[in-house]
Amino acid sequence: MIRDCGALRFTDAAAKAHAALVQRAASVLSSYGADGEVMLADAFEGAATDPRRLSVLLERSSTPAMVRTPGSNQTVLRYTDGAGEGALAALLASSARPGAPIAADPESLSILALAERIAASDIPVLINGPTGTGKEVLSRFIHDRSSRKNKPFVAINCAAMPEAMLEALLFGHQKGAFTGANAASEGFFRAADGGTLLLDEIAEMPLTLQAKLLRALQEGEVVPLGATQPIKVDVRVIACANRDLPLEVEEGRFRADLFYRLNVFPLALRPLSERPDDIAPLAFAMVLRHSAHSPWIADETLDLLATHAWPGNVRELENVMRRALVLAGNSPVITPEHIAFDRPARLISEPVQTVAAGGDSKLSNIVQISESRAILATLEACNGSRVAAARQLGISERTLRYRLASLREAGIEVNGRAAGGRR
Repeated sequence: MIRDCGALRFTDAAAKAHAALVQRAASVLSSYGADGEVMLADAFEGAATDPRRLSVLLERSSTPAMVRTPGSNQTVLRYTDGAGEGALAALLASSARPGAPIAADPESLSILALAERIAASDIPVLINGPTGTGKEVLSRFIHDRSSRKNKPFVAINCAAMPEAMLEALLFGHQKGAFTGANAASEGFFRAADGGTLLLDEIAEMPLTLQAKLLRALQEGEVVPLGATQPIKVDVRVIACANRDLPLEVEEGRFRADLFYRLNVFPLALRPLSERPDDIAPLAFAMVLRHSAHSPWIADETLDLLATHAWPGNVRELENVMRRALVLAGNSPVITPEHIAFDRPARLISEPVQTVAAGGDSKLSNIVQISESRAILATLEACNGSRVAAARQLGISERTLRYRLASLREAGIEVNGRAAGGRR
């Protein structure tokens, strides 16, 4: 018998033999997975699976592994501990289609749940966050969950296009509208008609063009270069920015009226270092994406990845995992010695102290020292309770635990013992 749990479908045999893992996966995927997208079954029950859908065959084993059949949607997942971080992370990665979001952190799950509700409407969306945090992935997720999912999704990067050509690329042009216009072009707005247009790095758009974009959003029509009559378009616009747009408005680099037109429903993506529970499933997803034999990621390796600052966010994680696959060669497991960061993890190498005059006064070091001082002071004020300290600092207990692990590696003591404290 097959049970239906929204995004996850699983057999009775899977529910009995792999209860802990199935329940955890169902809890996470219910936040953002499409209905009936993934099928879980026990590897030995011989269940029939739909080749058009993703399926994962679960098997308990002393040697964890992921085996994906080439050219199919089926993965065999062998795991040791159903309550472990690696097993859940590998299952989430195996349950995601290319380009789909992968998340386990409560912050990310809440954003995806909210994005799914937003997808049901046609209101503009403004997504803000550092580069490499997954803004385009979130944009495509909104499109795929909307009534426009069968229509075009067109993504353009405003910073990557020549300023002189951006207007013609957006709104189209007629033949002969300018030198070199040997043929007419419909432009990205008309190419996305009925669907979704993603304007990435919109803060880089010139002010003069911002006014024309505002009119296109307000009137639902565009005027191609060289034309005299507007053309109606039906487009849902999602804008992304990695700058502080209110500050850009205040300093006159972004139109206030366009900002308020786009800012109907703002979403903010945090840096990867502030979403530690996302790191493991994303790392497994990179392994599946870039390797044919898909080695397992050891628990010690996942702990190491969790302590890194990830200034390059998900893009940096992808670089690190691709590098690890090369270093691991044909090894069935990626171990800590296979991990080479783009730059060393910023662990504190000395007890926290005030930066002396003439010392290393780089902003990154000052911020790092200030953060550590705040963590230590709050932990002491909470009598060593990590739960209370995390609540007061406004971070998850898991994030606090990773920060304390960094201090412990640096040899810093808290209340007379290595950094850690009690729950």
